[in-house]
Amino acid sequence: MRLRNFASILFGLVALWGLSGCGYHTLGAATHLPPDARTLAVPVFATRTEAYHTETVMTNAVIREFAARSRLHVTSNQGGDPDVILHGTILKETVAPLTYNTSTQQSSSFLITMVVSVILTGRDGKTLYENKNYVFREQYQATTDLPTFLDESPAAVERLSRDFARALVADVLEGL
Repeated sequence: MRLRNFASILFGLVALWGLSGCGYHTLGAATHLPPDARTLAVPVFATRTEAYHTETVMTNAVIREFAARSRLHVTSNQGGDPDVILHGTILKETVAPLTYNTSTQQSSSFLITMVVSVILTGRDGKTLYENKNYVFREQYQATTDLPTFLDESPAAVERLSRDFARALVADVLEGL
């Protein structure tokens, strides 16, 4: 009987030891955030592009994602001495035609590509996380009928922003 108990305990310890080395961690184990961080400021992203309103869409998506997936109080205001600050810069935004309709002589779908740099710093100015080269792409269709024309690029930027925000927040919170 003692041998069976010893084997059970040994098996349990080996299983726990195995889990500790495989990258397993609890949800919310924010490896890039200080354990005492309570507030996060995400000021409106800077932009080096001519695109209209993209920086606001990107910033809002990041704020929503951090608020939904973390315990932090998230704001766009740097006032009030936040524990951590996330600065973002849209380095490049390009729209390129993907397909061409030979009958109308117009492009019928486009690809938006955005390159974004982010840096997360603590209250002391120490860099907690940095990625200078996030690259995201989103495709959208164009309407070739002018009377019913609807610009689909804002919706594509919204989708791209949500994808970017999900990836960024996962990188910061999960530390992978």
